[in-house]
Amino acid sequence: MKIAFLGLGNMGSHMARNLVDAGYNVTGFDVVEAALQAATEHGVMPADSANKTVEDADVVITMFPAGEHVLAAYRDGLLAAAAPGTLFIDSSTIAVDDAVQAAEMAHDAGHLALDAPVSGGTAGAEKGALTFMVGGSQEAFDTARPLFEVMGRQIVHAGDSGSGQAIKIVNNMALAINTIATAEAFSLGENLGLSHQALYDVMSTSAAQSWSVTTNCPVPGPVPTSPASNDYRPGFATGLMAKDLTLAREAIEATDTPADFGLAAYRAYTEFDSEETSGKDFSAIIATKQKG
Repeated sequence: MKIAFLGLGNMGSHMARNLVDAGYNVTGFDVVEAALQAATEHGVMPADSANKTVEDADVVITMFPAGEHVLAAYRDGLLAAAAPGTLFIDSSTIAVDDAVQAAEMAHDAGHLALDAPVSGGTAGAEKGALTFMVGGSQEAFDTARPLFEVMGRQIVHAGDSGSGQAIKIVNNMALAINTIATAEAFSLGENLGLSHQALYDVMSTSAAQSWSVTTNCPVPGPVPTSPASNDYRPGFATGLMAKDLTLAREAIEATDTPADFGLAAYRAYTEFDSEETSGKDFSAIIATKQKG
C-alpha cells in the first residue's frame, strides 16, 4: 500500500514516521521546507508538490490547519491527480460541514473518503497512541483501519461523513471545560494553603480524577511529564484549542444546543489566546486563575 502524507508538522511528522517504521511506502509533502526535510530524514520520500505526492498513492492522508485548506487542496487538483478509487483520509480538525463537503467532493471525483481527526497531542502521535474518530463508509473504514492501528491505540467509527469531526468537537469542548475546572481547583487549593502535591494525590485517585489531572496537570511538579512541568511546552497548543472551541461554538449555535459551559470555555480560550500564549500548552490557562 502506497501512502501520500500531506502536512508534516508537529502531528503529521510523527504519524508519517510511524507508518514508515511499520513498513509502509510513504511519500510526503509540506509547504514548510524544514518540515519536509525532517520527515525525509525519517524515511518519508519527498515530493515536489502536493499533487505530485498523490499520483501513485493508494491512500492520501491530509493533516492541515483548517477546513479552507482541505477544500482548497481538493479543488486545486489533489483529487484530479489521484488514481480513481484512491482513499482520502483527512485527519485535520475542521468544521463538520467542511468535512461533509470534502467527502462529497472526493466521492464525486471517484474516490473513497474519511474524516478522521485525532486526539492525543504530539505525545500520542509520537508513540502511535492516538485516538482516531472516524466518519465515512464501512468500506473506507475497513481499508483504513490497519493504518489507524499503526498510528493510534483507539479507533472509533462514529458513522457517516462528518461524524468524526462532530466527536472531535464535542470531546475537545468537554476537555476545555474540564481543564478550566481543574485549573480553578488547583488555584483555589493554593489560596487555601494546600500544596499542589497534596491536592493532586486526592484528585488523581478520587471522584475528581480526569486526564486533565493525571496526565495534563496544570501546575508544575505533581506530573513530571506534563507540559506544566516543562514550561508549558505543548502538548496541545492554546491556539489549537481556541480554534477547536470556535468550531464548537459554531456547532452549538447551529444546533441551538444549551451549552453555557461550552460557550464559557470558548470565551476563556479565545481571550487567553494571544501571540504570547498561542504556542503554549492549553493547560497554561491556569495563569488566568491565579492571583497577581
